[in-house]
Amino acid sequence: MDVFNKCTVNLGPLGVYADRTEGYFMFPKLEGEIGNRMIFKGKERLIWSLNNYLGLANHPDVRKADADGAAKYGMAYPMGARMMSGQTVFHEQLERELAAFVGREASFLLNYGYQGMVSIIDNMVDRKDVIVYDSEAHACIIDGMRLHIGKRFVYPHNNIESLEKQLQRATKMTGETGGGILVITEGVYGMSGDLGDLNAIVALKEKYNFRLLVDDAHGFGTMGLTGAGTDEHFDVQKDVDLYFGTFAKSMAGIGGFIAGPKQVIKYLMYNMRSQIFAKSLPMPMVIGALKRLDLIRTQPDLRQNLWTIVNALQKGLTDAGLNIGNTASPVTPVMLYGGVEEATQITFDLRENYNIFCSIVTYPVVPKGVILLRLIPTAVHTLEDVSYTIKAFKEVKDKLEKKEYPNIMADISAL
Repeated sequence: MDVFNKCTVNLGPLGVYADRTEGYFMFPKLEGEIGNRMIFKGKERLIWSLNNYLGLANHPDVRKADADGAAKYGMAYPMGARMMSGQTVFHEQLERELAAFVGREASFLLNYGYQGMVSIIDNMVDRKDVIVYDSEAHACIIDGMRLHIGKRFVYPHNNIESLEKQLQRATKMTGETGGGILVITEGVYGMSGDLGDLNAIVALKEKYNFRLLVDDAHGFGTMGLTGAGTDEHFDVQKDVDLYFGTFAKSMAGIGGFIAGPKQVIKYLMYNMRSQIFAKSLPMPMVIGALKRLDLIRTQPDLRQNLWTIVNALQKGLTDAGLNIGNTASPVTPVMLYGGVEEATQITFDLRENYNIFCSIVTYPVVPKGVILLRLIPTAVHTLEDVSYTIKAFKEVKDKLEKKEYPNIMADISAL
């Protein structure tokens, strides 16, 4: 059989919708300056789906740093992987500053967050070790564990009683294999917005011997007194052994980092295949990341502006009778109830009749019958944006409950 046959017979769980949804629901094109309002299908929309928490994407100091870095070094420098010929003083400076900011001994830059997490897990465990992880772990964690040839045990999301049971199983198993235990959780869960129960997890260290890896992609820059992350928010930085952050959210860039004990970071530097055999992060991105980090450290008003919008949005939605779950972060889910058809119609209505663009999630990412509209507030949104959106979402909820949506959909292919 031809290996290409699957490409026409089975496009996968998302690909089966390609003909109907591509360009509108999937792979939509947002155009214009990055901000709270952008152009979609020729019309200006209010955008709630950009991971630009602190508004740094178009911050003038960031744009200048990016441009200056590109003008001075170009996108090619440095050439080669860091281990061979791609090391620079700026890469080292960024690693030192990141480590200091998140309260660790050392850090190591990663070209991409997703790729980095996969490689971190691959390097930290072997066949003797056991992974224990939260059931709602991000896809990058799941893919990293797929490379693990040892055992892994899952516990229901934030269920600490179950986590302890899995730790008991893991402890017994590693007693026989001579391996160790790695617990993996997220700081902020990107769909629900709730937090990993870090206090309860680290408390289990008094009874069990394990190391803790926290993926804080959505928490870095947004959570904690200084924005250093969800572990700072819980005041457990000293108990989180490995801290992972990405530049793709609050930093509005590309790349990421892993931070922890100096010897562990040294080990990763010399063993992470995804970095050893990949070209070094281009200089403009490093120069730009240094400026972004400087702004996060020195301009707390960016984070304060974000939380002003977050608090107004989440309170307003709740007061309007909308269900936002247990979010304790800027991630703001709005949960409605219906099937894929209703979800499609709601999205169409929001985009075409209210000029609101947000992400929509249905089964199998969320349980059957749930429609999750995910809003990402940023520091560049306004309170007027918030008020308008709350009113629109209340009207959409009322339409859904009155079963008005079967007649609202138009032919998307004509848009």
